[in-house]
Amino acid sequence: MDGSLQEHGRRAAENAARTSYGRLLAYLARAWRDVAAAEDALAEAFAQALDTWPAKGVPANPDAWLMVAARNRLRNGARARKTREQIASGLVVLAPTETEDMPAIADKRLELMFVCGHPAIDAAARTPLMLQTVLGLTAERIASSFLVSPDTMGRRLSRAKARIKDTGIAIEVPGQDELGERMGNVLEAIYAAYGQGWDSTGNDDQTRKGLTEEAIWLARVLVELRPEDAEALGLLALMLFCESRRAARRVDGRYVPLAEQDTALWDLQMAREAVEKLRKAGGLKQPGRFQLEAAIQSVLVQSCLTGADLRLPTWTLHELLAQRAPTIGNLVGLAAATAEVHGPETGLRELAQLPEAATMDYQPFWALKARLLQQLGTDQQATASAFRRAIGLTEDGAVRAYLIGKSTQQTG
Repeated sequence: MDGSLQEHGRRAAENAARTSYGRLLAYLARAWRDVAAAEDALAEAFAQALDTWPAKGVPANPDAWLMVAARNRLRNGARARKTREQIASGLVVLAPTETEDMPAIADKRLELMFVCGHPAIDAAARTPLMLQTVLGLTAERIASSFLVSPDTMGRRLSRAKARIKDTGIAIEVPGQDELGERMGNVLEAIYAAYGQGWDSTGNDDQTRKGLTEEAIWLARVLVELRPEDAEALGLLALMLFCESRRAARRVDGRYVPLAEQDTALWDLQMAREAVEKLRKAGGLKQPGRFQLEAAIQSVLVQSCLTGADLRLPTWTLHELLAQRAPTIGNLVGLAAATAEVHGPETGLRELAQLPEAATMDYQPFWALKARLLQQLGTDQQATASAFRRAIGLTEDGAVRAYLIGKSTQQTG
């Protein structure tokens, strides 16, 4: 068999899994009204593609091929359960053939995300369910973001999917009055997806590498859907600020922290767009978490570009953010900002007040603690221990190398 044909088919199937999974699942779930069954059918379709495409070639419309394969499996399952008559007509109308164009997908993906935010679903499962069903993250990756075990997250997700099926939750865009109620979970899911993609910079997880662009695109769609939603604008501004610095985060494979970045590598046009979105959000007089986070990024950008000492306003914004959203990440961020204004001892005292259960495996906590202990220079053993913990919890090889370098400065 032609090796190049095999490789082309395999890469095409992998690319479809990265770029089309969420879109196809949203379409199938709406047609079938059973998220778990749609997931199973789509997984089998991708497995068939990995077997077929390397041998017979990539179809002209890979997404349509996958849709038809998944649809056929759903139909076969329906026959086995003797329920085909109830849903086959809907599938015939809604599912495309191999020659049909794929439908406009953006609203379908967001449609499924809003379904996952239905009030009948456990609040703790809504955002994780969006991340898995629409954005294709595994339960393990989602669990790490929410600081719970993979088993706990897996059970939570399974219950949520069963809830959608058993209660007959409509897989359709809710009314305008319901959009606002579910918007918070959708925004959280998009930001969590962006964070997964941001953290993947420098590693080989191709599934996660496209998440930053996908998250920004979804945020843009949301802003078009709800142009007067200040938090949607704030989230878009936040991600644009971060994304504008992407090229400066890695130089020749080396991780470069914000304070050491070459601002000439920043995308200032993107940063200006972020400023414009944040100003528009502020004008709506609807303060919220994502606007505060975007404001922090805005101040950091100004400080780096102008050289101005903006540590105090940054600390103030971190305080406001921690009051509004006291997540472990925001509390660690406040400790870092506190240390910048009031010194490392004060920052360490704030870290010491955080619950051990929440910080035990939280890498940013240990990285900050190591840095602050190093600045004090009074306890080399504790500093080395904190560095070891931070390094051990770091998945990104470039960040790990950076931390190792910093730790040797302390002991060398």
